[in-house]
Amino acid sequence: MTTGKSKNGIPVRRIDPDPAEPLTSEEPAANTGLKTVLDNLDALVYVADFETHELLYMNAFGYNMFGGFQQGQKCWQVLQDTDSPCSFCTNHLLLDSSGNATGVHVWEFQNTVNKRWYQCRDQAITWTDGRLVRLEIATDITDRKNMEIALLRAQERAEATSLQDELTQLNNRRAFFQLGGQFLKHAKRRNTSIAAIMFDLDHFKLINDTYGHEAGDAVLREVGRLLLAEVRDSDIAARIGGEEFAVLLPESSQEQAMELAERLRNTLDSLKVRYKQTELRPTASFGVAMLSPDDDRLESLLSRADEAMYLSKADGRNRVHLFPQF
Repeated sequence: MTTGKSKNGIPVRRIDPDPAEPLTSEEPAANTGLKTVLDNLDALVYVADFETHELLYMNAFGYNMFGGFQQGQKCWQVLQDTDSPCSFCTNHLLLDSSGNATGVHVWEFQNTVNKRWYQCRDQAITWTDGRLVRLEIATDITDRKNMEIALLRAQERAEATSLQDELTQLNNRRAFFQLGGQFLKHAKRRNTSIAAIMFDLDHFKLINDTYGHEAGDAVLREVGRLLLAEVRDSDIAARIGGEEFAVLLPESSQEQAMELAERLRNTLDSLKVRYKQTELRPTASFGVAMLSPDDDRLESLLSRADEAMYLSKADGRNRVHLFPQF
């Protein structure tokens, strides 16, 4: 056995035959056995030139999956069906700054041709003719990956459901305070404003008592649709109670908040909700408040907006009141 280095500097071990002993048929038999092993692996094994990307070897799994290859074809032509090297090629991760192999790099990706997922084990090795090549063993993990993706989506749906009011499609109370707390921290850190609008549907219990809860639900759904259409993407709109709603407006002035509240009041005032043979005409009372420098909790801001809302109710309902600023 002799030890040397390839032209790329990677240590290479070669087994030299003893000149005193004749060659036997064991080496060809070993090669045939190795090919049999590789061709029966339930994984893609291929070798490509490190610099030119020419495909040099592919086992039977690869032939069955990709239809084989012709001499001179690039790995990215056969495996990815593209006209240029893959943007996700890992060759740069397989050698260190001195040109020495860094060992096995394990990663996962979805093939662009057959859309199946693979776990890949890549490494730089020296080929039989002394050149540096990339060896990849890619195991199909599509079933496992699909299960992981399905689980992740289910978790995302569950999380979204836990933060969304099912009836109105608005944020629910939990989401409102969770997101609102983040808004408050941001505003305090950057010394920016937050406006809060709270409103409550007038005489909503009367709608439920007179026409039933299905009628009340129809009204709430329409209010949710209206609110989603009016607020900005950067605002937080939520149903925080039975017929009580709230909106947080980051980096908004008092005038902007009052304008939105009045627009919502007017839109609600003209809203007609059809339920069976009945036309329901809901109204709402609004309160507006601005973040104070002393507010360390979101509840303080909402409490003032709530007080302003009750001023609107006391003033005859279907009104907008601003919490007094001193």
